[in-house]
Parts: sequence; C-alpha cells; structure tokens
Amino acid sequence: MFQAKPIPAPSDDKRWRIVNATMRRHGYRASGLIETLHTMQEAFGFLDVAGLRYVARALRVPLSQVYGVATFYNLFKLKPAGEHTCTVCLGTACYIKGAPAILNSLQEALGIKPDQTTPDKKVSLMVARCVGACGLAPVVVLDEEAHGRLSPEQVVEKVLAWRVAMPEEC
Repeated sequence: MFQAKPIPAPSDDKRWRIVNATMRRHGYRASGLIETLHTMQEAFGFLDVAGLRYVARALRVPLSQVYGVATFYNLFKLKPAGEHTCTVCLGTACYIKGAPAILNSLQEALGIKPDQTTPDKKVSLMVARCVGACGLAPVVVLDEEAHGRLSPEQVVEKVLAWRVAMPEEC
C-alpha cells in the first residue's frame, strides 16, 4: 500500500505535530480529511488558508475539496474566534420562545452580526440550529455553558460583562 511522504508544515509551530499525527494515523489518505481539520481547529482555534493548503497537499486532496468541507460544516471556523463565544439557538422551540429578540438585542449591543467577532476580539456571536436543550427555550450558550429562559436584556447584560471584565491576576 502506498504511504505518502510527509511534507514540511507551514511553520515551526509545535501544534503542527498534533495535526501531522492525525494525518499519519490515517495514512495520509483523503478519508482522514475531516478528522485532520478537527485536529487543526482544536490546535489553532480556527482553519486558516495556509493550514488548509498544507492539509490539501499533505493528504493529496484538491484545495477546493478541503475548502468545501471546511465551509460545509458549521463547526469549522475560518476566522479566529473571540475570547468569549455567545451562541444563540434558533431551533424551533427557541425561535418560538423568543430567540430572534435575543439575537437582535445582541447584534445591536455588540455592533456585529452572527459569525462575526467584536473589533476588540472579546466576543464572537454565533447561531446554532439546535443545541438540544429545548426544554430550556430560549437557549443561549455562553462559553460552552447553556443558559435557558433568559430575557434579551439578561443575555446582553451577561455578554457585555465580558467586555469590561478585568483580566484575572496571575
């Protein structure tokens, strides 16, 4: 069976070793693309163009296919996320119970749209089709912690607190 020879990583960053280990585990085959992209995003926080090109070359997959996978799945991010993430669920239950009002209030308060990050890089605003907590509708996920049954004002207050929070002392 053919084993592709590894190509040099885009930089000397040690995180590329983790990405390379995933590709090696899959024998540098195209079938390892999604797992490789997950590993890259875990390591770097997002998928940049140089990284996508590297993965395409290493797995011998067309860049268009790598980009297609990266843009098809909404879990992949092509831009760095903010320090904090606010995800508004827009599933049916949340939508009916007021999620659009929460989203509109957040957009107005932060001055950004979904899939954008505030200029100070503090907050990324995201939307999800369903977070699986329909009984708590409307649900907002703040830094991976689900909060339910909050008013738009309560959500905005929590999110704006991130922007003025003082850094923790070492």
